[in-house]
This record gives sequence, C-alpha cells and structure tokens, in this order.
Amino acid sequence: MTEASPPQPGPEPEALPSLADEGDRPSITEVNGTVARFEMAYQPDAPFRQAFGAPLVHHLVSIVWFVFTLGVSGVVVAAHHMPNTALYVWVVERDRQGIPASVLAFFVLASGIATLARSFMRGVIVHRDGIEARYVLPLGMPRVRKWAWAQIHRLVVGDDGVMIELWTNEYDKLPTVAKTSELAALLEQMGAQHGIIVTKLK
Repeated sequence: MTEASPPQPGPEPEALPSLADEGDRPSITEVNGTVARFEMAYQPDAPFRQAFGAPLVHHLVSIVWFVFTLGVSGVVVAAHHMPNTALYVWVVERDRQGIPASVLAFFVLASGIATLARSFMRGVIVHRDGIEARYVLPLGMPRVRKWAWAQIHRLVVGDDGVMIELWTNEYDKLPTVAKTSELAALLEQMGAQHGIIVTKLK
C-alpha cells in the first residue's frame, strides 16, 4: 500500500477588513437627516369636542347681578380714596363698629362672579364618545349628565331643541342652546355614524 500524501494547504483566505481603519462611519441620522423618523403603524383619531352655549337671554339675570356687584365694589373703593366727602362718611366712618364695607363688597362681588360663571356653564357638549349636557337647577346648583352613543336609541330633533330617547325608554331633553340648528345638524351626522335613529319634528 502506498501512503496517502498529506493534504496540501489551500489558498489563504482574504484578510477581513479592519474596522479600525475605516474611521467614523456615517450614522443613519447623518444620512437621512438630523433625526431618524419612524412612522407609527397606528395613529389615533384626533380629539373631537364641540360646545354649544345657552342663548344670551338666559344670561341676562346673571349679567345684571354681576354689573350691580361691580358697581357696589366700585363705590366702596372710591369712598376709601375720597376723604372728607359725604361718601367717605357714609361708607367708611359709619361702619367702624360693624363689618367693614370693603369685606361686604368683596363677598358681593364674589357672588356676582360665581353667578355669571355658573350661568355660562349651561349648554351641550358633543364629543367623540357621546353627549354631555350641563343644566343649572332653580336653586343655582349646576348639574351635569353624560350619555355614551351606545346608550342612545333615538334623537328627536325639533325647532325648539333636541330630546334623547335611551334604550331604557327614558327621555331627556337637552338644554336650550343658542345655535339649535347647528346642534341638530351635528347630532344628525353623529347619529348616522353610530347607527342611531334620528326623528325630525315638523
């Protein structure tokens, strides 16, 4: 038998390039811009919210009371800056034994501001998840009610306002707003998107 010759070494593989010789390689931010941007696979819908305020006639009482409290406070402030006058004697000197007029004026003005702010809270807010109604009770206490679109079975739209019929056979009338026609048009559009029956009263 002949002895097998040992295998001959093949050609040497090419040397791998040295990364140290390449210097600073450009990054993705240098090639594509200063900031690498990645698009999201899901983009949430933009928030939607539209408010409808009460008519101006519903604010008249609150506005009149606020103007009155503003006038009372102005008289008290003017009296403190007008010494040796009848107004100073009547407002400042006569209340030395009791509650200062400035304190009473502060509480009166605070009540006027609170009444005006509470009056402008009244109205209807339509958003992506449902309807929010803000009432003002006879005693002046605010009341807020919310309904999701899934709770509403029917929207009854008329010239004098909008009424909601729930799946529980309950009815709720929305507060009167200044732009009734715009509110009705928006509710009709949102009702069509959520499969809600819309009834228009002639």
